[in-house]
Amino acid sequence: MRGVCDHPGATVMRVREHFSRQRRSATSGHGSDDAAVTDLALKAGAGDRQALSAFIEATHGDVWRLLAHLADTDRADDLTQETYLRVLGALPRFAARSSARTWILSLARRVWVDSVRHDMARPRKSVEEWEDAAGQTPSSDTAGDQAWAELVDARAMLDNLPTERREALVLTQILGYSYAEAADICDVRVGTIRSRVARARADLLEAQKNARRTVPGTAGSQVSSRGSGDTGGHLHLA
Repeated sequence: MRGVCDHPGATVMRVREHFSRQRRSATSGHGSDDAAVTDLALKAGAGDRQALSAFIEATHGDVWRLLAHLADTDRADDLTQETYLRVLGALPRFAARSSARTWILSLARRVWVDSVRHDMARPRKSVEEWEDAAGQTPSSDTAGDQAWAELVDARAMLDNLPTERREALVLTQILGYSYAEAADICDVRVGTIRSRVARARADLLEAQKNARRTVPGTAGSQVSSRGSGDTGGHLHLA
């Protein structure tokens, strides 16, 4: 039986077709049947092209959302495509030691980490740069301006977290994965994830306090999340 990568050009085009569609509905989350997704991955690794298409369809929403939160929405498409290009080479070696969903999110995380290392020489956007961007965004109503400013503040605070703390926070408090699932994705102990989340929360609270000292009367921001298992439902920065 032919392997999944026997005709890379055609398969790469198939991946690209998936990401040219609109995309990422809120219902395509990680509540799907993990056993079924893992079975699709095993069949895809054995050369089943229909299973490959179904596997991409079942997982791309989770992958895109993770990368959109870890990086940003502008880069999420490129990073997602890079993830699936790596998946094509790795699927024949997938042995179902973990669920396929955990496995692919681990690959997506590595793609993001590689991109961070590649960009290490570039300075990250400061809070001031995010605020400048907010000030340049046209808006016709005050409520819209405030909502945009709060979103920019929250995004800037997340971006300024240390990499390991940010990924732990995003996985558990924003995307709604359990601490155990996040530990599998990051290949660390559950206690390590709990510690990173706690430190990330403390970092965000401190950043917000500092922002309030700079701008008196600033309203508290919050980052919404999908609650799951032992996560907190919504992450409140205030």
